[in-house]
Amino acid sequence: MSPSLIDTDILSMFFRNHPEVTARFASYLARYKKMSISIITYYEIMSGLKHRDSRKKSASFLEFVSKNKVLPLTEQSVAVSAEIYAELRKEGKPLDDIDLLIAGIAVTNNLVLVTHNQSHFGRIRRLEIDDWSEKD
Repeated sequence: MSPSLIDTDILSMFFRNHPEVTARFASYLARYKKMSISIITYYEIMSGLKHRDSRKKSASFLEFVSKNKVLPLTEQSVAVSAEIYAELRKEGKPLDDIDLLIAGIAVTNNLVLVTHNQSHFGRIRRLEIDDWSEKD
């Protein structure tokens, strides 16, 4: 198990107690002590919780964040995202900006992106991905 960045879909599965995801979280935390999410995932989760006015789930998410790492956008990660955008656009396989920014953060920090969205992120050759929602 390599150092990883948790994507929004996998984090949502964790909070819904998906059995494979929660088991992988436990294994990962036993080894690395902290999870990493991107500031983009932080935004996606918070905006969804605010929209639904879910105070209890917001408190649970903020507690999770306080014990883990939120990786920021940096000039370097945005530059990597822009390179990926250009490559995919030339191939006629563009991705939305949110996915590109998450990928840039993962690549810049040398992290495996843990996502269930393999159809999108699988287009990025320099990005290693893993899906913790599937059985080992």
